[in-house]
Amino acid sequence: MNVALLTVGDELLAGETTNTNASWLAARLTERGATVRRILTVPDDRELIAATVARWQDDSEIDAIIATGGIGGTPDDVTVPAVADALDREFVVFEEMYDRLREKATAFREENPDLVAEYDLELDLEAAASLPEGATPIVVDEGWAPGCVVENVYVFAGIPEEMHAMFESVAAEFSGETVSQTIFTPAPEGALHEVLETVTDEFSVSVGSYPRSPDRPGRIRVSGSDPEVVERAISWLEARVETVEPPSS
Repeated sequence: MNVALLTVGDELLAGETTNTNASWLAARLTERGATVRRILTVPDDRELIAATVARWQDDSEIDAIIATGGIGGTPDDVTVPAVADALDREFVVFEEMYDRLREKATAFREENPDLVAEYDLELDLEAAASLPEGATPIVVDEGWAPGCVVENVYVFAGIPEEMHAMFESVAAEFSGETVSQTIFTPAPEGALHEVLETVTDEFSVSVGSYPRSPDRPGRIRVSGSDPEVVERAISWLEARVETVEPPSS
């Protein structure tokens, strides 16, 4: 299963927020055997988000799209309506979501009377409860507005805790046959060219080489669809490349 990740937010591009969502999702998807083919960060721009989702939908190499960030009902939360645009669907209020959010808002006001008294809270329940027509809402206790699944597009919140919960609720839908193993080496990358080129000729695997740094060894990552072939490729490399124990952190 090939997946494309779209992280949305002006604050990510400005460097105000570290984009941990992309790396977290990529790791979780890889653990499940899926393959991440694209990672892109875009601003809170409805037209650009829609154009990107539409382009990836037309890409035969991509099986699923995950978008994170820009949901919730404030003026800069444009990801969900952008996905509706990309899929040529109406953006409509889901009454069950509206009722749920209204109950949550009422409970919040009752539990936080001092905060409500101090600030004029404006909650656009209709905007937060609106999704592309025909979508399946993703509702988690950790979040305010729902995420959703529509066709092969998954929309999650940008707040990491909420995003993690939304992903876990649909994680079973992401799978694949890709397996990987990693070995660590003190050898400089320039000394590995021949062996890395040969291993892909000898075995039906893909190989990634990641250079060492002053305080960490280099990495060689072998991936493939057959665990036995990957294991044989790793053994072949270990016989030809100096290896060390994985770093402790």
